[in-house]
Amino acid sequence: MWQTNGEDGGKNVASFNSLPEDCISNIISFTSPLDACVVASVSRLFEAAAKSDTVWEKFLPPDCESLVPGSRDFSLKKELYFALCGDPVLIDNGKMSFWLDKANGKNCIMLLADNLSIIWGENIDHWHWIRIPEARFGKVAELVSVCWFKICGRVNTCVLSPETRYSAYIVFKKEDNCSGFKDVAIEAAVGVVGHEPSRRSICFDERFFRGEKGISNRVKPEKRRDGWMEIELGEFFTEGEMYSDEIEISALETKLLNWKRGLIILGIEIRPAKI
Repeated sequence: MWQTNGEDGGKNVASFNSLPEDCISNIISFTSPLDACVVASVSRLFEAAAKSDTVWEKFLPPDCESLVPGSRDFSLKKELYFALCGDPVLIDNGKMSFWLDKANGKNCIMLLADNLSIIWGENIDHWHWIRIPEARFGKVAELVSVCWFKICGRVNTCVLSPETRYSAYIVFKKEDNCSGFKDVAIEAAVGVVGHEPSRRSICFDERFFRGEKGISNRVKPEKRRDGWMEIELGEFFTEGEMYSDEIEISALETKLLNWKRGLIILGIEIRPAKI
């Protein structure tokens, strides 16, 4: 659509430049934040049209002004958009953090650790809630030593973007004494409450993937840019704006009952699935 190279590209730009600025803004608003940033380099008229509130208001979620501190004032909707793409903010009485995907404007959230259902044995000494500098919000869960392992979280799709495929990730770190996960497949499940979820096997220990047989379908950890590790637990799709479902996400191992220790759980992150 935004061809700018060659003879045909020049004709397209000339045709658009003959339109009023507000008309060009309206057209750009039906694209994406990434497209809006790209077309801003076409001409001065396009630059002015692409940064208008008409464009960026379409990319912002409803009531987005309430998500930023009152001390911050934004003269343009574009500035507000990129503020929400930056540091996450707390929502739902501190139960989760929220931000926007910079490229497409989709809602992203993290279910924080102290608001997950974490069952690591009946004795409270089996796990601790701690605070560490790397965790921006709330507490993290430190696994001390358990046999029975279960982490579960729920989220209503009303806080996510409609008609979007999402992936859920468990975000964690391993302490120096981490053990008990090398030969253990954890069952991950993601789906609408009351319906059969999609299931997959995951493993918290990368060493599990070095030469073992029969593990090609198991999902391994990946390192994040923020220094934490993550494992994709599964995907789900949100319906239109008039629909909302409660999604349950879990990671479970209760069969081998070997001792496990040394994990730090930050939370479960939900963001648009990779295309």
